Amino acid sequence: MMSKTKSKKPSSAAPDLEKLGAFYLGKTYDLEQQAIRDEALLYDAKDLTTHGICVGMTGSGKTGLCLAMLEEAALDGIPTLAIDPKGDLGNLCLTFPGLSPSDFRPWIDESEAARNGQSADAYAGTVSKRWRKGLEEWNQDGERIQRFRDAADVSIYTPGSNAGIPITVLRSFDAPSPELMEDSDAMRERTKCAVSGLLVLLGIEADPIKSREHILLSTILDRAWRAGRNLNLPDIIREIQSPPVDRIGVFDLESFYPSKDRLELAMSLNNLLASPGFASWMEGEPLDIGRLLYTEDGRPRISILSIAHLSDAERMFFVTIVLNELLAWVRTQAGTSSLRAIFYMDEIFGYFPPTRNPPSKQPMLTLLKQARAYGVGMMLATQNPVDLDYKGLANTGTWFIGRMQTERDKLRVLDGLEGAAVAGGAMLDRGDMDRILSGLGSRVFLMHNVHEDAPIIFHTRWVLSFLRGPMTRTQIRELTSGTETAAPALATSEAPAKNQPVAQAAEPGAATERPEISTDVNQFFMPLSEAIGDGNRLLYRPSIYAAARVHYVRVSAKVDAWLSMAFLTPAPESSAAPDWDGSALFDKNAPALAQAPDPAGTFEEPSGSMTRVRNYAKWVKLLQSYIYQERRGTIFRCKELKQFSNLGESEGEFRGRLAHAAREKRDLELDKLRKKYGSKLATIEDRIRRAEQKIEKERSQLGQQKYQTAISLGATILGAFMGRKVGSYRNVSRATTTMRGAGRAMREKEDIARAEEDLDAQRTRLRELEDEFKQAIETMEAKFDAGVLDLEEIIVPPRKTDITIQPIGLCWTPWRITPDGIAEPLHR
Repeated sequence: MMSKTKSKKPSSAAPDLEKLGAFYLGKTYDLEQQAIRDEALLYDAKDLTTHGICVGMTGSGKTGLCLAMLEEAALDGIPTLAIDPKGDLGNLCLTFPGLSPSDFRPWIDESEAARNGQSADAYAGTVSKRWRKGLEEWNQDGERIQRFRDAADVSIYTPGSNAGIPITVLRSFDAPSPELMEDSDAMRERTKCAVSGLLVLLGIEADPIKSREHILLSTILDRAWRAGRNLNLPDIIREIQSPPVDRIGVFDLESFYPSKDRLELAMSLNNLLASPGFASWMEGEPLDIGRLLYTEDGRPRISILSIAHLSDAERMFFVTIVLNELLAWVRTQAGTSSLRAIFYMDEIFGYFPPTRNPPSKQPMLTLLKQARAYGVGMMLATQNPVDLDYKGLANTGTWFIGRMQTERDKLRVLDGLEGAAVAGGAMLDRGDMDRILSGLGSRVFLMHNVHEDAPIIFHTRWVLSFLRGPMTRTQIRELTSGTETAAPALATSEAPAKNQPVAQAAEPGAATERPEISTDVNQFFMPLSEAIGDGNRLLYRPSIYAAARVHYVRVSAKVDAWLSMAFLTPAPESSAAPDWDGSALFDKNAPALAQAPDPAGTFEEPSGSMTRVRNYAKWVKLLQSYIYQERRGTIFRCKELKQFSNLGESEGEFRGRLAHAAREKRDLELDKLRKKYGSKLATIEDRIRRAEQKIEKERSQLGQQKYQTAISLGATILGAFMGRKVGSYRNVSRATTTMRGAGRAMREKEDIARAEEDLDAQRTRLRELEDEFKQAIETMEAKFDAGVLDLEEIIVPPRKTDITIQPIGLCWTPWRITPDGIAEPLHR
């Protein structure tokens, strides 16, 4: 892993500064001497809010540098959302504090061991020694690896696969937040990107202006979202067939997009939904940015979204959806100058090209322009610099440039650097930069940071994680086999604990036609979450559905908020009341209900109580009473930071926000400490420098005085031996001069001794001041450690007069009945 350069063990290390918003990336490098210097390269975390780009060919050390940055971010409590197209980022899970051969053995490539002429067991021992030695040379050890493991949770998600933690993207078609809907430009952009990503999945590269598929789908999403309705793929398929509009522009619907052609588009989507491979896209945790950045207890996460197993179209769809979700999340955050989170993509080839406009390009460009104001740093990497839109990257603050593969690559990078320099109001010496880039070797990078006075050449440090290469799905499965996945965002009424739907034996007596029920009873239909499947039949079962708007107020806790919640409960027996306490609760994302069933469905006969209108009026009052008594809100207060959580915000989400608030305060305090001690340290260092100069001057004068005295003494002795009378007076005069010279030399020695005493005193004062500064840093860190902040739980009851139930009615939930009589839920 180490490059063949002159190096020496660093004399000082970064651990004392690693928690101060400074990323230890390596050591400065002398390009002329091909040698690593002792000066640590500490990258200011706040600089990454202006984003970064890392370019370098295979073997340049690009992956190691980027993983080192993610490790440092985790050590500083900063979460990362990472997209991994190649499978390299899973190496962040391979951290072995004990550094024993047995730790490395399961991850040893046996073919690589054979190429080295060793057995796998022996090679594991070799790797273990190499890793221990590499860490020691960079002032790191197993203890620092353990700190990294303790600092953050590392998880691997695999969309469209259960190799890692499954993740579903269905929420990407849910109605955006009110804040986003108020921004017309943001709404238009989100709609365009969501539709473009979906059409790419169907193999359709559609122009948002000219494509009728794009225009129709955009119209469907826009109308549903502005009405506050969530959509899923079955909803979209139905609305393609029966759009909620009669005209698009000045044309009537049939002229613009005939029903026959719309059916073809709907069939394409339906075939996608019905395909066995797409079923895994519907499973797993929701794509929730907040949950991907922080654990339930508020610890930062490194969430790796592995997409190496997907097709090109699926990758583009997923990356576009993730960027859209991240953009929506960013816009709900408060502005900050501190680094809140990192978005990292390991290989952006094809996702941000200079000429084409794939669906991923627009949200990525928007994030590069806007995310910095909210403390989200974009870190992008590629080995193909010719496929980057450098105009879009002109405002990127930091460029990490490694060895280039071709002259063309180097010229493109120089173009990008020149554009970035001009955007920052500076000039680039293209010739000098060309010379530097031509001399870069393995693991040697040039850092061009607009926050620094000049570019810096450095050698990357040894990473804490074992770099065993890209991971297969089998290896990812081994790493995540013990991981507990969270429950789906939405639940079913028939679900057991954790809201997980299960198969049941089908009940007899299902009707073949829809029962006749009074029109005064509201009827709703849960949409199908997936296709029925060949040989199966669709059965609708009756449940009670109710939606509520509840007002929570507590002035002392700064709470005045309305929450929406929905309940889905099984049919009550006879005249009994619904079991609201045992119902499925939708406290954030109410289901998108339909007004009509699937034509292929049959119906189970509802109980008599569900068909009587007067019962619903009773049930409304019972539900209001239940909400008032049982659905009390909970918030948390942090006295130290004088902050309250939002209503409905989990403790983990709140601790995540507190971590950033603490980091902001820490950064401010750190700036004050640096200014306070910086001037003092600079003064003492100047005194030390002057004392050293004085000693050199005194020593030089002493040397000259000794030389003059020696000459004078020699002349006096020579004259005495000659014995000439005419020279006797001169000899006496020379002797006197020699004596005076010796006296001056003695005084010069005394001056040197006093200067050395002063230098020692100044050095002692410098050490004392440095210790004082470190103590102040440690005290400040303990003060702003979000993990130990005490939280007080505050109960907020709903206002009894502000509980509105609307609507309430009979809800038909779809079930698949297999040929052997097993019922499986077709709703989420």
